[in-house]
Amino acid sequence: MKQRIAVICGGRSGEHEVSLVSAKSIAAALDSSRFDVQVIGIDRSGSWWMGPDVIEHLQSGRSPYGERVCFLADPAQPGIFQITDACLRPVPIDVFFPVLHGPNGEDGTIQGLFETANVPYVGCGVLASACGMDKAVMKALFAQADLPQVPYRVVLRSQWEANREPVIEEVVSKLGYPVFVKPANMGSSVGISKASDREELINAFTEACRYDRKLVVEKGIDPREIEVSVLGNDEVTASVPGEIVPCNDFYDYDAKYIDDNSRLVIPAELDEANTDRLRKMAVQAFKAIDGSGLSRVDFLFDKQTGEIYLNEINTLPGFTSISMYPKLWAATGISYSELLSRIIDFGVARHAEKQRNATERLSKG
Repeated sequence: MKQRIAVICGGRSGEHEVSLVSAKSIAAALDSSRFDVQVIGIDRSGSWWMGPDVIEHLQSGRSPYGERVCFLADPAQPGIFQITDACLRPVPIDVFFPVLHGPNGEDGTIQGLFETANVPYVGCGVLASACGMDKAVMKALFAQADLPQVPYRVVLRSQWEANREPVIEEVVSKLGYPVFVKPANMGSSVGISKASDREELINAFTEACRYDRKLVVEKGIDPREIEVSVLGNDEVTASVPGEIVPCNDFYDYDAKYIDDNSRLVIPAELDEANTDRLRKMAVQAFKAIDGSGLSRVDFLFDKQTGEIYLNEINTLPGFTSISMYPKLWAATGISYSELLSRIIDFGVARHAEKQRNATERLSKG
């Protein structure tokens, strides 16, 4: 019997549009001989919709987007239910495949919903998702694992709004210019700015503060941007590294999703020693946050010194036709369709492993 897969996309996030594009690619590429695919779209208000054209309707703003559905987190009868006038009609699903980039999807929230319902799902769990989403927590875990990172500072929005001068002074004295200012909890380079002077720094903080209460400020270097894809649960493998040559000053949102002039060099032009080191560090980063299923690990290779710095991990990387994650695996020998099948298998295996955990204390005597 075919596995019934629910691809969940959209969501209340600044990465709503990217999620829809990723989900469309995934739904089209899933092996039809193994899977029956049901697409579930979440609109910007948080309502859930189901239907063959839900992605297109969300992209065009054509409401209603499909049939209204809801998710019940009752382990006795969990999952998707179609909302009708008379009752809730169950929609049988075997595995949930969240493709919700950014907050309210990549940050452990929907993973917690799946855990409460005790249903199989794809990708990292609650802890890894939350840690991978929060750049400040992520960096603390990487530091604990002795993984090299560029110097950085964490700033709260309340600190910046209460008195910006001490913040500016610390950034300039400890990091210097240029710096990158980022929302701690956002992906796809949303809200990230490069600042080379005071005015740009103020503007960068203003932009980042729109998206999160916690900000990360990183020392800027002149890097090559290298990425490695990882795959697995307890046993983890890493892809060949790839290099991004951005068309803009850095690999920002436009360079990723709008302007197709950025170049991907796969495999990256690196010697064997650095290639091996990057792949090893990618696995270490994945394990540092207790990852499972899939992630993409991003590095900065300093052009001046040759030093390698771990930049961040993305627990739900983009899956569009031009995304680095599937392209790196294709260059390593795993096709897009096969990659999706393996990711689903890892999700099912992790769920089965969790069912071994006791839910009640064994009485003694």
